[in-house]
Amino acid sequence: MALEARPLLWLALWTLAVPARSFGKDADGGWRRPGPGAPAAVTEEEHCTVERRADLSYAEFVQRYAFSRPVILQGLTDNSRFRDLCTRQRLLASFGDSVVRLSTANTYSYQKVDLPFEKYVEQMLHPQDPISMGNDTLYFFGDNNFTEWASLFRHYSPPPFSLLGTTPAYSFGIAGAGSGVPFHWHGPGFSEVIYGRKRWFLYPPEKTPEFHPNKTTLAWLRDTYPALTPSARPLECTIQAGEVLYFPDRWWHATLNLDTSVFISTFLGTEVMAAASAQPTSAPLSGPGGG
Repeated sequence: MALEARPLLWLALWTLAVPARSFGKDADGGWRRPGPGAPAAVTEEEHCTVERRADLSYAEFVQRYAFSRPVILQGLTDNSRFRDLCTRQRLLASFGDSVVRLSTANTYSYQKVDLPFEKYVEQMLHPQDPISMGNDTLYFFGDNNFTEWASLFRHYSPPPFSLLGTTPAYSFGIAGAGSGVPFHWHGPGFSEVIYGRKRWFLYPPEKTPEFHPNKTTLAWLRDTYPALTPSARPLECTIQAGEVLYFPDRWWHATLNLDTSVFISTFLGTEVMAAASAQPTSAPLSGPGGG
């Protein structure tokens, strides 16, 4: 082999050996903007206590998780096309003039505000103020115009698991670092992070968490969480981009976005579950809830 050809050969072998894991400068989809950072409390948990599964069959999902405990699913679908369409630039180009409905980030979600998507992104998508109450915090999640956003949703591949007698429904959201929803419950569902990271806190139905319905998850994490004994702490884990969390029916859950995050949930609803979610103890946040 000619000496001058060897560097090219080594370069080719090195290129093949390096895994293509980084998205480069576009890893955050353009959602991370200059300006104030997230509050100090917005960090990942010390230990994730929710199982991660990359090889889960439908039979095992039903037997071990569907009705009994949450699980994080990895690698079951390829949503790279949907991810490409959810960059800041592309969503603003496609839906900037569309009117979106924001909900207050408290357990009962009393207030709704309609405004153009571009105005929400440019003026309101910023890190959570640590001292703001839930009813002062507006959040885009759940109240989507499915006709207007259909061109985006048709590119999403939901998890391939379903439950007998349920019908899937999508809820799409975008929210700033430190934002989230306080504890609430409803029917089962899946939640996938497209960009950013989302920390989840979950309790089984029989274990009602200690929380104030008008305080944000950030305030709960700062004021209540540190005093919890190990046995009183929730299951918790941070969902990374490309991962999907499954939560069973009536499990209490709260969320905290660690970055500006883009996410989509697939709720598995029935008429019975819809009626239950209308009760005061489980009134959903931002539509179906789970944001």
